[in-house]
Amino acid sequence: EIAAARARGLPVYGETCPQYLFLTDAAYKEDGARFIMSPPLRDGRAQERLWRGLLAGELQTVATDHCPFTLAEKHRHAEFTRVPGGAPGIETRMALLFDARRLSLERFVAVTATEPARLFGLYPRKGTIAPGSDADLVIWDPECAQTISAATHHMRVDYNPYEGRVLKGAPEVVLLRGRPIVERGAFTGEAGAGRFLPRAPRPV
Repeated sequence: EIAAARARGLPVYGETCPQYLFLTDAAYKEDGARFIMSPPLRDGRAQERLWRGLLAGELQTVATDHCPFTLAEKHRHAEFTRVPGGAPGIETRMALLFDARRLSLERFVAVTATEPARLFGLYPRKGTIAPGSDADLVIWDPECAQTISAATHHMRVDYNPYEGRVLKGAPEVVLLRGRPIVERGAFTGEAGAGRFLPRAPRPV
């Protein structure tokens, strides 16, 4: 429907999330509660359609819907309709996408940075490298190997839906307005350094 609307020239935009690109409904056999989310995970055919949508520009962004519910919170209710939905993923989003090697570097940057900035009315302050922009930058190490684990991730949650997955590629340095705030996985910034970002309406 998104592709059809865009083909008619309508101002319609779409996103997907890492769980729909890297997990399928087979995960429910492992632990149904931790993988309850909306929409639910589907089969490999639906997954491939999402990848094609990203490649074709029918989908503009890959977000996370980051929901760091603990395992205890996930398993608190036996009735699945009462299980809190969603999955943690904000820390692993970019590394998963990069490791997949299915998007060009330009498209990788577009769906993770440029297009979200445009959609939220923050471009060109965010989402580009240009004079007058905020210099929010990630220096990426394409050869750095990492194994995803709840024991080592920085998200405040006790499980990871991609536990044990080995990825190649990780952020080496993260800059906020030109200043390093993350170096080799360690936070080096200052608490309170964030700023409120007034947003302009996105032009149709």
